[in-house]
Amino acid sequence: MKRRSILRTLFPETLFPSSRGPLNWRETIPLVAFLATYLAVILWLTLSRRVTFTYPWQLAWIGVSVWVWWMWRNGWSGLSRGRALSALICRLVLLGLFVALMAEPRSVRTRDSLAVVYAVDFSESIGPDAREQAAKFVAKAVSEKPQEDSVGLVAFGKNAAVEVPARQSFPLEGGQIVFNARIAADETNIEQALSLSAALLPEDTRGRIVLLSDGAETTGSLRPVLEELRTRGISVDVVPITYSYEKEVWVERLELPQSVKIGESYEASVVVSSLKAGKGKLQLTENGQPVGEPMPIEFQAGKNRFDLPLYLRSPGYYEYKATIILDENEDQLATNNTAVSYIFVEGEGKVLLVTDPVGRKEDWQSLRKAIIDGERAVEVVDAYSFPRDPLALMPYDCVIFCNVAHDAFDADQTQALHDAVYNQGTGFLMVGGQNSFGPGGYHRTLVEKILPVDMDISKKKILPKGALVIVLHTCEFPEGNTWAKRITKQAIKVLGSQDEVGVIDFEQGEQWVFKLAPASNYEEMATKVNAAAPGDMPAFAPTMEMGLRGLKDSDAAAKHMIIISDGDPQPPPPPLVQAFVDSQVTMSMVAIFPHGGQEVTLMRQVAESTGGRYYFPDDPNRLPGIFIKEAKTLKRTMIQNKEIQVAAGYPSPVLEGIDAAPKLGGYVLSTLKESPIVENVLYTTPEDAEEGDSDPVLAIWRYGLGTTAAFTSDLSPAWGKDWVNWEKYTAFVKQLMVRVSRVRKDGHLRMWSYMSGSEGVIMVEDFHPDETFMDVTAAVTGPGDQQRTIPLKQVGPRRYQATFPTWGAGLYQIQAVGQGGQERKDIVNGGFIVSYSPEYLKFTSNYEALREIVSTTKGQELTPAATKDEIYGRREPKSSSQPIFDWLLYGLAILIPIDVGLRRVQIDWRTIKGWFGMGRKQETTATMGALLKRKESVGSQLKTRSERPMPTRPAPPPGSSLPGQSPGMRTTAPKPPQSSSPPAKSPPSESTTSRLLDMKRKRQDGGDPPEKKS
Repeated sequence: MKRRSILRTLFPETLFPSSRGPLNWRETIPLVAFLATYLAVILWLTLSRRVTFTYPWQLAWIGVSVWVWWMWRNGWSGLSRGRALSALICRLVLLGLFVALMAEPRSVRTRDSLAVVYAVDFSESIGPDAREQAAKFVAKAVSEKPQEDSVGLVAFGKNAAVEVPARQSFPLEGGQIVFNARIAADETNIEQALSLSAALLPEDTRGRIVLLSDGAETTGSLRPVLEELRTRGISVDVVPITYSYEKEVWVERLELPQSVKIGESYEASVVVSSLKAGKGKLQLTENGQPVGEPMPIEFQAGKNRFDLPLYLRSPGYYEYKATIILDENEDQLATNNTAVSYIFVEGEGKVLLVTDPVGRKEDWQSLRKAIIDGERAVEVVDAYSFPRDPLALMPYDCVIFCNVAHDAFDADQTQALHDAVYNQGTGFLMVGGQNSFGPGGYHRTLVEKILPVDMDISKKKILPKGALVIVLHTCEFPEGNTWAKRITKQAIKVLGSQDEVGVIDFEQGEQWVFKLAPASNYEEMATKVNAAAPGDMPAFAPTMEMGLRGLKDSDAAAKHMIIISDGDPQPPPPPLVQAFVDSQVTMSMVAIFPHGGQEVTLMRQVAESTGGRYYFPDDPNRLPGIFIKEAKTLKRTMIQNKEIQVAAGYPSPVLEGIDAAPKLGGYVLSTLKESPIVENVLYTTPEDAEEGDSDPVLAIWRYGLGTTAAFTSDLSPAWGKDWVNWEKYTAFVKQLMVRVSRVRKDGHLRMWSYMSGSEGVIMVEDFHPDETFMDVTAAVTGPGDQQRTIPLKQVGPRRYQATFPTWGAGLYQIQAVGQGGQERKDIVNGGFIVSYSPEYLKFTSNYEALREIVSTTKGQELTPAATKDEIYGRREPKSSSQPIFDWLLYGLAILIPIDVGLRRVQIDWRTIKGWFGMGRKQETTATMGALLKRKESVGSQLKTRSERPMPTRPAPPPGSSLPGQSPGMRTTAPKPPQSSSPPAKSPPSESTTSRLLDMKRKRQDGGDPPEKKS
């Protein structure tokens, strides 16, 4: 009893009820049948590879079905046997689905098709003939592929691009392949090519890559991607492109003296290498101008050194190029025939005044005169002539942009300015005007980054906003959609944060890439632009109407639309063009690669009719400038053409000796950057400004090693007519130049940097009078704006050295910082130029690298004459799986209501039949009526019978016997005569249930009464 009590405590009766009786084997049939069926289905799905389970051990939970069956057998459900059995089966199936969900089933799909991606090497080391042969190989292979297979195409060099994604249909033009991607051919990046090719292969199909290359990788790391391909089961077949140059001459390097003096002669050493002996001429140029006549030379196989005379006449930056001139048949590659280096001769610092190429001289002449009067040398150049190399800016202590727009510069020029300020300490001043700051398109640019003010003026309540809609139809010229995304993002950057912008294209139909929204959501907009895939637009009208509706709904003050197209969509109807005019919405048209003259005329007429501009660029590289210029049309509201009074703010040496300044005739709105180092030297307070609000007029801060300033008005007769005639104008300009310009001081470190093979070498020597150990670190900035920090090790007394791998052709800027003790800190700048990529030093194919690719990925080496069976014949079916979780959830959603219905819902089928008119309504009514009449008849008869008096019989005489009774037989006593009073009423009739309960009580009290004996 005690053990039973413990078990009942652990397993309550409600969870584990006691058995209701002896177990009959027939009662186990539902459980055994379910388990056998369930396990059979699981085994069949698994063995037939139709379904796989991520966690198959979870299937053991199906044992809970025994408890479900026990509850069904011993519980008190109150259901009929048939319904109880149905409920049990439903609940067991529910349990089976839950257990399957816990095991995470996945549907398995097996495919016998093959996906092949061809990766074609377009680097310069290949040569045009080899590239043409590779294209013919791919064209032949894709034309012979099995119909169910997919093929794709990738072209690569320094970068990789998708020509055709993997698909069953491959476009051929006249049986040939036309390559449209823009590939930088000065390097070979096989790693990127294989990674991109693998990304194109479908996951559910057996994939293979066919690589056509010389294997001469110059950038990237091949081994990691090969391991990834091997893990994914992607094999790489290789078609080697073999070559070997017999004749090749190249200029290895140009060595220049590290320390020079003005007026002395020096020599430049040129190292020339060759595969064979030969002769030619060597030409040296200085800043693009020849230094003497070409010098005839004869060279041997291997390295040769030649010296050329140099004579430096004045301080400045000198860039030298040494070029070898050969006969046409004596050399294979011309790119490696030139080496570049430079010398910087420090002298008196100058100011570089940069002007607008189409601007007025009045914008800068007054400023130039004031700088000269302040005893500083000035050099004036227009934006087109601005240096593209930060080292070329080293002779200048300060650079001034005077009312020149951002689109007058290219990316290299603005990058050079940024690097010169940050790394070399060059000062920078931007002077305001109609084409400066925000109206000049400097929002979200490198120039804005180095200035102490932002072009975002969302906090200025006085500024009305603009709205811009861009319509893209760029799918029909090479890399058109890539250009579309680039120029759209650049146009958005120019806009202010409160301005609205929207983009429309044609994909499945006319659609908004994103509707008009504030340009402050740039990150979200850029993501949507990158995902867009503009298609061939059939007509201008639908997209123009869509954009016009959006612009009409906007509350912007200025509304503009830009359409870029080849002009072949159906022209818009005149009423639509008039609707733009009536709504005061201007529209500019950009025609790119039009099909004929009619499109050009049409687009020009539409643009002129709406007050917009028409562009017909012959080079896609001009598109960014066009879109930036168009976006700037909404920025003119930032110009405040009104007279203002300036006030002094942050105490600065710029205002030394200046108590008050004249009024200015206008300025450009901007916002001070939120930084504690920003000096708000001059400011103005607008009349309608809130308390504490002001606009900067002169702000200064430090950026990197340089100091930059923003003067939001101008220093010319336009807005500053009172200033140029002010007696302290020259003093103000002089003190401003002193505050902003680079401060030159002589350090004790000297740097030598040069290229050696594929590595850069940095040497720093300390000339300080006191010899101390220094911790020297170099910051290297190279091509692609990549930056690396290189620690230098001491290799001798006062000498420190380091090497680092270069990563491409171009300029490598180096800034070395040496710290000794607690107070001493010296900085020295230098750099070198990598004249050409290592790609142009590959004179034979790298067959070993190709063999490594084949062996690691278990591919094959193919010949140019490979048959379709060699390419497509090797295949293995590939199985892929996808979750079927949702389908099981659907099953549960269906079975749960059924389970509840079987247990809780009682269905009256007669009622349901009656709803549909399927029952016998009239017969049932008649039968019930007959029964009621019969009941009344029987009731009346019983009542009549109970009221009628019982007849009395006379008593027999004594001694007589009843008929049939023998004499002497004992008889029972006669019953007493019935009373003449009315008989007592019989108790009311009891129900069958009452009588049964009464009989049960009697039996429990002692059973039936015994029978009387006579």
